[in-house]
Amino acid sequence: MTDPTRFVLVQTSHAGNVGAAARAMKVMGFTDLVLVRPRFADVLARDETVAMASGATDVLAGARVVDTLAEALDGITHACATAMTPRDFGPPTFAPRAHFTGLAAGGDRVAFVFGPERTGLANEDVYRCHACLSIPTHPDYGSLNLAQAVQLLAYDWRQALGGFEVAPRTADAALADAAAIDGLVEHWRDTLVAIGFLDPAAPKKLLPRLHQAANRLKLTTEEVHILRGIARAATLPRT
Repeated sequence: MTDPTRFVLVQTSHAGNVGAAARAMKVMGFTDLVLVRPRFADVLARDETVAMASGATDVLAGARVVDTLAEALDGITHACATAMTPRDFGPPTFAPRAHFTGLAAGGDRVAFVFGPERTGLANEDVYRCHACLSIPTHPDYGSLNLAQAVQLLAYDWRQALGGFEVAPRTADAALADAAAIDGLVEHWRDTLVAIGFLDPAAPKKLLPRLHQAANRLKLTTEEVHILRGIARAATLPRT
């Protein structure tokens, strides 16, 4: 399936930012990267670029370098500029997440356009876009590294498209059944009697309370084994 999303970096100055942007794209499942007049003609092959891509070399290998933003937006039906500078006129400005809610359902071929690190997008580049995205930041400090901005937009856009499932790293632990909990409480009773904490002639409500506590904890089978091991150790003779 053709990647319906394009990331366009205009006049990028730092090679490392190109690699880091490629990495940010790949972890969110995007691959279409276009560079417009980067500072270094060989930026895609530079050591710093490849190092910062951290394995996203396939994105770099498929990236294109073009001379104009118009070329970079070829085939795009909805271009989103990223800019903080107020302008007298131009496309409407949105927070990314709010804009993406409706955009994701529209079937557009979407491009996110990022400007040079030092100056941001020029006005004429912003005017070519359908919308301007402003990442909500603290009002006293809104400076984002280029690759950070790419990552934030890529994440929010991926979430709007449906996101990825979180794969569990470990298997769900088996909960202890009623018989195991009964055995644990009985073991505790014997241990508490042995260490002089519980008077078996007047247990009051200690054992029911322990049973309720064990139920609330939803102990796993392994945890029951650990607690019984502790109880066993508490009654071993001291040498």
